[in-house]
Amino acid sequence: MGYSSREYEETLLEASLKDIMLAAFKKHILVPAFNVPYLPMIKPIVQTLIDLECFGLVEVSRPDVEKFGAKSLEAVYEEYKKFENRAYTRLHLDHVPVIDEDGKLVDWRSMIQKALNLKYDSVMIDGSRLSLEENIKVTQEVVEKAHARGVLVEGEVGAVYGHEKGPLPPYEELFRSGKGFTDPEEAKRFVEETGVDWLSVAIGNIHGAISGVAKDKEKIRARLNIKHLQKIVSLINIPIVLHGGTNIERESVLAAIKNGVTKINIATAIRQKYERGLRETGKVEYAQEQVRKEIRYLIEDYYGIKGSARKLAYLIKAKNC
Repeated sequence: MGYSSREYEETLLEASLKDIMLAAFKKHILVPAFNVPYLPMIKPIVQTLIDLECFGLVEVSRPDVEKFGAKSLEAVYEEYKKFENRAYTRLHLDHVPVIDEDGKLVDWRSMIQKALNLKYDSVMIDGSRLSLEENIKVTQEVVEKAHARGVLVEGEVGAVYGHEKGPLPPYEELFRSGKGFTDPEEAKRFVEETGVDWLSVAIGNIHGAISGVAKDKEKIRARLNIKHLQKIVSLINIPIVLHGGTNIERESVLAAIKNGVTKINIATAIRQKYERGLRETGKVEYAQEQVRKEIRYLIEDYYGIKGSARKLAYLIKAKNC
């Protein structure tokens, strides 16, 4: 694009995350978001994004902290800052539920506030287990606090299954019935009344298991209902997020990106690579290399988004000229 590395990096360094995500949404460029259930995973995530000139998010969720080895939001922030390059990455607080996968109330306000105090770039509040009215009310509160600090907010409407205790209903049954799928009209009302920046939807995507023996098994192969996605996108005009990005059929994923999905969360694929590598050798460096290889495969081959940072910078610069 006749755009030197220094020029496009400077453009992205100066750009807000809001501008980056809106450019990606409008031009159907995927921004991958990689979860860090273990702190040493941050280094290969950031370094691989830089090596492949791909813009992505580093994110940590409540289960990463409480059920794996991310330790704390502070620990993730401190480790991230060692490798941060804001031309290629920003830091996101993923999946803070009001009611968790075990049906328990969560002290979500303190977790969100902690991320805001640490200057995370974006946060997610998940009120999807509440009524729509309660979900709107909670999300409005988070949006008001976060936007006052220039922090973006992701909300969720619909039920992305997979984290709950007990066996998941047969996937084909879930898909055919549309159980838990995001209602387009509810999504429209939610976005209009909350002012969220991104919306997490359920259109066939499911979470990977995070407890018991299932957490080590290959995740169920999923697909996406693109027609349902199109209905949602026709009613709202903000970036769409897919949770449970691991093991979705590639054809579905690529179609979803062309139809409004901007952010896809990737957790199980890289977590299992790290855990397996550590079990096999006991060496953190080897486990990190397995994470690096998986991310490279996803960026280059599965999603085909190598060089996305340069494309995004060009779009932002053209808009501002």
